[in-house]
Amino acid sequence: MRDVVVALIDFSQYVVIGYFLVLNTVYLVLLTLAGRTIPHLARRRRLTGVDDLATSPLTPPVSIVTAAYNEEPTIVESVRAMLALRYPRHEVVVVDDGSRDDTFDRLKDAFGLVPLERVIPGEVRSREPARSVHVSTHSVPLTVVRKHNSGRADSLNVGIDLARHPLVCMVDADSLLDEDALLTIAQPFVADPLRVVAAGGVIRPVNDSVVRHGQVLEARIPTRWLPRIQVVEYLRAFLMGRTGWSRLHGLLIISGAFGLYRRDVLVEVGGMDADSIGEDFELVVRMHQHLRDQQRPYRIVFVPEPVCWTEVPDTRAVLASQRRRWHRGLYETLLRHHRMLLRPRYGVIGMLAFPYFVLFELLAPLIEVCGVVIVAVGFALGVISPPMALLFVLAAFGYAVLLSLLALLLDELGLHRYRRLTDLAAVAAAAVLENLGYRQLTAVWRLQGWWASLRNGKPEWGEMTRVGFTSATPLDQGSHATIPETSEPRG
Repeated sequence: MRDVVVALIDFSQYVVIGYFLVLNTVYLVLLTLAGRTIPHLARRRRLTGVDDLATSPLTPPVSIVTAAYNEEPTIVESVRAMLALRYPRHEVVVVDDGSRDDTFDRLKDAFGLVPLERVIPGEVRSREPARSVHVSTHSVPLTVVRKHNSGRADSLNVGIDLARHPLVCMVDADSLLDEDALLTIAQPFVADPLRVVAAGGVIRPVNDSVVRHGQVLEARIPTRWLPRIQVVEYLRAFLMGRTGWSRLHGLLIISGAFGLYRRDVLVEVGGMDADSIGEDFELVVRMHQHLRDQQRPYRIVFVPEPVCWTEVPDTRAVLASQRRRWHRGLYETLLRHHRMLLRPRYGVIGMLAFPYFVLFELLAPLIEVCGVVIVAVGFALGVISPPMALLFVLAAFGYAVLLSLLALLLDELGLHRYRRLTDLAAVAAAAVLENLGYRQLTAVWRLQGWWASLRNGKPEWGEMTRVGFTSATPLDQGSHATIPETSEPRG
């Protein structure tokens, strides 16, 4: 029996080491592709025509749709920031998803809301229809919809249905957009209006950054280590992962916190899936499948410049809930659309992107946890030699640290969001500390989410405790609020 165990451990160590070498090499390829894109965009920043878009009557109008649930402390500032975005013509549609606090009353007082009899198009179905529609008397393009609580995805469907413009931007109610974010993310639609159907932007943690009147005045690295490490994750996910996949025409995820879509295509696919726990991921995969099945030319792109700032979890309990839900959503979406896997008719999506997400996103936490256990047990039994254990550490963790530091360097050379040397040093330190317990914990949490889905357990949405923004003056200090955690980007 011991010989069998020894042989199994001996074989498994090579499989695990090989897996991490391949995984991190794929990341390196994506980083290389991103490295060819981001500096190019930075050089062309002054020539991209954003100012022309801001004044052109031909710039397609946008409907910003956001679902709000118990957002009383920040909803007014958030809506004002959306209305103040630099864009020639846009409206804001807020769907109050049955809030139990004074979210609607705050909006009513701030914008002079009055009820309006409006015909509901009914082009996108929803479980809970609009109870009432209200518009502002303050000469701002704001529509507020009230409905019974039915979840974020269902509420966004109500907003999509009522949106009047050809482009729909879905934004979380507690997120902050850069002033030119809407102009920048709309550029692909202007440049290629017939083929571009969706575009995603960058999500960055806003914890401890300086915010005033809905604008991030100074980007800072969070003071607590848990959010700091998430800064590293977001850098890798967006600047490395999504920029690289966009270059390959294989982008499968647009963050639910900030994405721009053609409304006609959203209507075609039926809007968001209210039954999906990973509705942002599922929507993009469904769009790929729908358009590929119809053999229509299309593009889904990622734009690495426009930034949406969001508050990330700063406690283990909230972070654990988030990661369980993300992985459960990943598994359920891949399972639902499994027929795309390795099907040539789906091109890069079926032959590269889908297999990547199965092998290196879905299975990654399982391989990582098993790898740590195998190496630890094998080393204790004397089956795995110190050189092999060191090789595992270098392949699984050392390689990952190097990639994180390269992503930070790419961000600094191309976008330069963090201007203080102390911030850069903190991110570099977080890239190392990430591998000393954090990665292992998140792997366990992701496995728990997967296991809950396999058992058909009740979805765990959790609660995200917002601590507010660090304001430029005492008068702008944020408030504490406990709200349901919304969809945020996977790593």
